[in-house]
Amino acid sequence: MRKRSLWGAGVVAGVLLLGACGDPGSGDAAPADLPRASGSAAPSEPPSEPSAAPSATTRERAARDAADKPSRAPKVLYLGDSLAMENQNVLGQQLKDRLGARYKSAPYSGTTLCDYLDGTGEDSLVPDKDKAAALVRAQRPDYVVLQFWGNAWGYTPCMKGITYDKRRAEYFDRYAADARRLAAQIRGAGGGRTRVVWVLQGPDPITPDRVRRVNAIYQAQARASDGLVADAGKAVAPGADRYTWVEKLPCTAYERDHAAYCTEPGAGLTALHRDKDYLHFCLAPTTAKSRPCPVRSPGIRRMAEAVTSRVAADLR
Repeated sequence: MRKRSLWGAGVVAGVLLLGACGDPGSGDAAPADLPRASGSAAPSEPPSEPSAAPSATTRERAARDAADKPSRAPKVLYLGDSLAMENQNVLGQQLKDRLGARYKSAPYSGTTLCDYLDGTGEDSLVPDKDKAAALVRAQRPDYVVLQFWGNAWGYTPCMKGITYDKRRAEYFDRYAADARRLAAQIRGAGGGRTRVVWVLQGPDPITPDRVRRVNAIYQAQARASDGLVADAGKAVAPGADRYTWVEKLPCTAYERDHAAYCTEPGAGLTALHRDKDYLHFCLAPTTAKSRPCPVRSPGIRRMAEAVTSRVAADLR
């Protein structure tokens, strides 16, 4: 398992800044209703071999999926930044397969919480029709899943130049305030019945303490407003240290059974990131036009499974 120490590496920081929460553009891929994965995006599971006997892992997963099926299909709305942009098809497929969910996603790359708030106008990278409250009023979801890395570098105008490196205390104060406002707007638009699922982030190799504190904001906000926490970041971190960044992890039983997800089977390891992209989990190169990940990527599947399991647990 290979760890990287990146403190003080200016060239590495530059690479991350160019791709961080990726593709700091306006999120040019259109939001989509995704009852199932489609187009060029990879399905969450590879096709099975019809002649092969199912493995123990496959049988266990089928039994779990059957147990997860709720009596009523939930409606799920997924919002976020470039992490959500690349994850959206795989999460939608897992929610549909395991929970029979009705699903809509509307991520925009380069965004943070304030972009989805009502009243940000031209300072937002998210158009008014796709603000969180507007989508909740239109879709009436049971759950709104929020996945944001934290946008520490000031890509979005609505942060008013408040960045982690230059105005650290103000950055966290603003982020916590935006979390409160966004949760209140979602709950108000949903008549108090819509629950927010805050997705905890994985390790950050450049500013490791920052992601701890962002995750703490999400956890505190979930407690304060009857929300949920899905620790997807734990699924892409080594078991011994939740906040140590690694490029590869040992393959899980599922990944060993499905070769596309165990990228180095001889070593028993799978890649979470492409070389020199320390944030994103899509194993295809980042493109100028944001898109759902077009290839099977173990990190994306792990995170989607964690989010789906959290929603499933709440439905039981």
